[in-house]
Amino acid sequence: MEEVKDTYRTIAEPSNEVLFKEKNSKFYGYAFPVQNEEEIKLHLEQLKKQHFSARHWCYAYQMGTDKISYRANDDGEPNNSAGMPIYGQIQSFDVTNVLIVVVRYFGGVKLGVGGLISAYKTAAQMALENATIIEKTIDVQFQLFFEYKNMNKVMRIIKEKNLEIIHQELSENCILTISTRKKNAEKVFDIFSNLFEVEIKTIA
Repeated sequence: MEEVKDTYRTIAEPSNEVLFKEKNSKFYGYAFPVQNEEEIKLHLEQLKKQHFSARHWCYAYQMGTDKISYRANDDGEPNNSAGMPIYGQIQSFDVTNVLIVVVRYFGGVKLGVGGLISAYKTAAQMALENATIIEKTIDVQFQLFFEYKNMNKVMRIIKEKNLEIIHQELSENCILTISTRKKNAEKVFDIFSNLFEVEIKTIA
């Protein structure tokens, strides 16, 4: 039976600003942990305020574990000379739920496409080297529905299987939201499915 991959790598917190200089151009690199596009927009707006006189704010992000979404943006630089080299670093560090932004101040000397690719790649690499990369588990959530009289047997399994309770509504009908690592999910689902008077459903 093949091993379910249920961990992913991401960064713990925003990296410190890094600076890479090439022929008078300055490239400031930043890495942020992100969960959604709203956060990405906020980070970009923030950096545009901070570096309002810069020429380009190029970025790439990747989100998700099973379904991956990503974007690479050249922000006015020649096609594929900025966003893709930045995204390449996200791939080479094997991280997800990450946004990397490289802000460029033009120094008067053109770098050419090769020079740009190299500079954006280096700034992105420096930003990720500066970040703390952590491993997280991919978790699956379930909802359990049962009457209060079945509380003890449900709680016993939760304790035995080391499941996390995320939310509970307890009255005579109880609803528990529980979480487990992806690789244990099928087993947990089966246990509760076979439990008399307990209903379980997966939360997408």
